[in-house]
Amino acid sequence: MELVGLVSLPSSSCISTIQNKPPPFEKPKWHRPSSLRPISPFSSICRNKSKFKLSSTLFSTVSADTSDAPAPEAEIKTSGEEEKFDWLSNWYPLAPVCDLDKRVPHAKRVMGLDVVVWWDRIEGKWQVFDDSCPHRLAPLSEGRIDQWGRLQCVYHGWCFNGAGDCKLIPQAPPDGPPVHTFKKACAAVYPSFEQNSIVWFWPCTAPQYKDIHLKIKPPYIQELDDPSYSSLMGTRDIPYGYEVLIENLMDPSHVPYAHYGIMRIPSANSRTKVDREGGKPLEINVQELDKNGFLAKQELGYNKFIAPCVFYASPSLGMNQGNGSLSSAGMEEQPTNLAKRRMLLIFICIPVSPGKSRLIWTFPRNFGVWIDQVIPRWMFHIGQNLILDSDLYLLHLEEHKINDLGSSNWQKACFVPTKSDNLVIAFRKWLRKYSGGQVDWGTKFSGALPPTPPKEQLMDRYWSHVVNCSSCSMAIKGLKVLEVALQVFSIASIGVVAAVKQGAMSYTARSTMVFMAVLSFVVSKWLSHFIYKNFYFHDYNHGFK
Repeated sequence: MELVGLVSLPSSSCISTIQNKPPPFEKPKWHRPSSLRPISPFSSICRNKSKFKLSSTLFSTVSADTSDAPAPEAEIKTSGEEEKFDWLSNWYPLAPVCDLDKRVPHAKRVMGLDVVVWWDRIEGKWQVFDDSCPHRLAPLSEGRIDQWGRLQCVYHGWCFNGAGDCKLIPQAPPDGPPVHTFKKACAAVYPSFEQNSIVWFWPCTAPQYKDIHLKIKPPYIQELDDPSYSSLMGTRDIPYGYEVLIENLMDPSHVPYAHYGIMRIPSANSRTKVDREGGKPLEINVQELDKNGFLAKQELGYNKFIAPCVFYASPSLGMNQGNGSLSSAGMEEQPTNLAKRRMLLIFICIPVSPGKSRLIWTFPRNFGVWIDQVIPRWMFHIGQNLILDSDLYLLHLEEHKINDLGSSNWQKACFVPTKSDNLVIAFRKWLRKYSGGQVDWGTKFSGALPPTPPKEQLMDRYWSHVVNCSSCSMAIKGLKVLEVALQVFSIASIGVVAAVKQGAMSYTARSTMVFMAVLSFVVSKWLSHFIYKNFYFHDYNHGFK
């Protein structure tokens, strides 16, 4: 599977070129007016405290002290900037474009906001609205796109154009006042922006933010727009929160244990002694962090966290680790012996609500591109979902334990004495320093986590992935048709053999038909199991691995 292959391939190093426009650690000076308010009571709450400051950050490598648990976190230098991170003044990804059907609207939840994404063929762009019709608050995501390209609420037929203007109220008399032109008849529109084949939105509907993409853009990943790279995407809804999702992806030392047998981490030093599963000490040095994230260097390459959503790993497989260096701006300099083969492991982590998150993953590479053109995308997703499932249940339970203790007590409750945890420690420090130790949901949630459902429901793949993936949803339909066809053929073959008289069919032909009937039945049963295990529920018991 793609994730397994990319991590384990003995490829040459890659140094990422992810940039913001402006860069992720340098935002332009731009102050929001103090009078900003959302235009709809159902849209996001826009805060006035956010300011975008231009600052230069100098990164210096800091080693973690392993003698005491709190010490590694304490030694990570910070910029001294005390301004709090404004969660509602950032771009958030909604979905890869390849998984959005232009014929219908799509419901999404991000940062506790329910939105609808739909293709506006008049403007030729993806629009993002608050998922509430201004009439009686019916979800617009359950509506349709009419023949004129408008978003129609199917409860009472109100229609809206891409700007949110109501164009039709069927119940209004034609000779009466034009009530459809009233401001209260308009849908709340969020700024949206398509970049790197992903639809992003800005979680504030105030008109001042209509053209926010001209001032601030999402983190730009140039490899995703490079035609020489292959970069299949996948997405899945995760039944644990954003904080646990990010720290799990920042934790390479769990891979040989939680993903034993399905994933491995190559070592730059093959002489390092490891135990049976492959665990070993990891040298991870986190650079100075600020409100916008941090950079880290480790044995296998570089990592960068660009708040709030993007985390990527830039593996250095087969590279002499002494040849890479860091510039004063915190971006990687290209080593002189950099090989031509390059890849990235990119994870986009989306806060949905307390105890729920969403992951978009993509692993761009410029070698073995033909593989993605031959093997269907859904086959790669089977392996990637297996990796997510292999630690999903334990992470869900871990989050509940952290929540019971209080997120502010994470450092006291968890014993993290080794450098292998430095990325996780840095993230928790960033979260505490700039956001009070947790995502700021405003007043939408009380902070309580949803209860733990049965394991089969918790680890469900169909509703968390398949229905949102164009490739997997098409694959499951095709496989189910094949399953039924095999069963019909099996029954029909037995029927033919039974109906034909003894002498009308040779013994060889009769035996062949019986054999094919039995084989078709067996294959259909195997296919039924394959569909359930890979598209609905795959239990993962570490005790039997």
